[in-house]
Amino acid sequence: MRPRRVLNWPAPDMITDGVNLPQRFADQMGQLLGPDFPPALGLAVSGGGDSMAMLALAVPWARTMGIALHVATVDHGLRAESGAEAAMVAEECALLGVPHQVLHWQGWDGSGNTQMAARTARRDLIGSWRGSLTHVLFAHTQDDQAETVLMRLARGSGVEGLSGMEALADTGEGWSIVRPLLGTTRSELRHYIKTLKVPYVDDPSNEDPRFNRVKTRAALAELGKLGISQDKLVGTAAAMQSARTALEARVAEVAARCVTTDYGHLQIDRDSFANVENDTQLRLLAAALQWTAHASYRPRLESLTRTRDEVMAGKSATLHGCQIIVGKAHFHVVRELRAVSELTVPGNDIWDGVWRAELPQSGTEFHVACLGQQGLSQLIRPDNVPAAALYSLPALWNETRVIAAPGLESAETHGKSKVFRLSEWKQYIHS
Repeated sequence: MRPRRVLNWPAPDMITDGVNLPQRFADQMGQLLGPDFPPALGLAVSGGGDSMAMLALAVPWARTMGIALHVATVDHGLRAESGAEAAMVAEECALLGVPHQVLHWQGWDGSGNTQMAARTARRDLIGSWRGSLTHVLFAHTQDDQAETVLMRLARGSGVEGLSGMEALADTGEGWSIVRPLLGTTRSELRHYIKTLKVPYVDDPSNEDPRFNRVKTRAALAELGKLGISQDKLVGTAAAMQSARTALEARVAEVAARCVTTDYGHLQIDRDSFANVENDTQLRLLAAALQWTAHASYRPRLESLTRTRDEVMAGKSATLHGCQIIVGKAHFHVVRELRAVSELTVPGNDIWDGVWRAELPQSGTEFHVACLGQQGLSQLIRPDNVPAAALYSLPALWNETRVIAAPGLESAETHGKSKVFRLSEWKQYIHS
């Protein structure tokens, strides 16, 4: 094995072509996470040039700051070389004195969009691996940002899509993605690691014209001749992020006066909703659907607009694993019953990804399942809430008896136990 690699920060040989990448990295980390940095950070390192450069930048910075690093490499197993590439990252981490773990993707049936499935798997595997880590660094670059904006432009995205990737993005699952290299180009990073003789691999899929991102990269080179440059696309993303912040503030203001969660689901005041602008309506509805379904992505704009129009016309609708039931004074956004009707977990387990029960006592058999008609008949139903809006709520059961359901009362069991949500819905306004 090679001798341990020592990277000191800052050092003259780490400044290449007049570009002080270590200082830029330190400044960006300070802006994103300082001044009270977490005691430990995760790094997602694939072995490619960008992520290996991030590793080389992060190690001396973290050593100086007294921050522990933990590195994970996802081996998707899609190419014969992937195992050796993960081993290369492991060896480099050993030389740097940083703990490393390989995460293996298993169980994929090969259907659907390969790159999208791989991205989702990477995020899920890292989310499971991170343990108590609250922040994980990803090596997305300025090039990636420009390509993302162009791809979303081709799909007809609005402000959300054109704002690109966020430098600090809350996953809604107890951890955040940190992208400290969004202001750094791929060529700068490649020159940097070549100067330091840091090993890396080139994934051949990055040159495969079957993939949309590779096509977009080629198109971007041609568009540059027309003045549609990488810098301008990144500038557009920054402008859209500013607009998005303002629009989200408007949604939060409207939500504060027209949304309630008294009975375990979102209730949107019909009159207040009708009197706000189109964009705010769509954003509010999207956030409500995301929270209800515990979804990491928003509904497509076309489907969202159609659903909004239907409920505004007084017609109940389904979308995104949810049902919107139109009541006399409110829209009730609830989980679609068929999505959870067969879902049953032990009383101390999490139900539908976000609900947990507080058991009244130990040593008794409890389970959590949807309330349904049978369960609702045992509780006191509020007069202003349609029965159908309560059937898909989680309930704590003891055999056939309902012990608790969110927001609903039973004279026999009220106050002894409860079923509560693990996430606040307003975070989805900013997702």
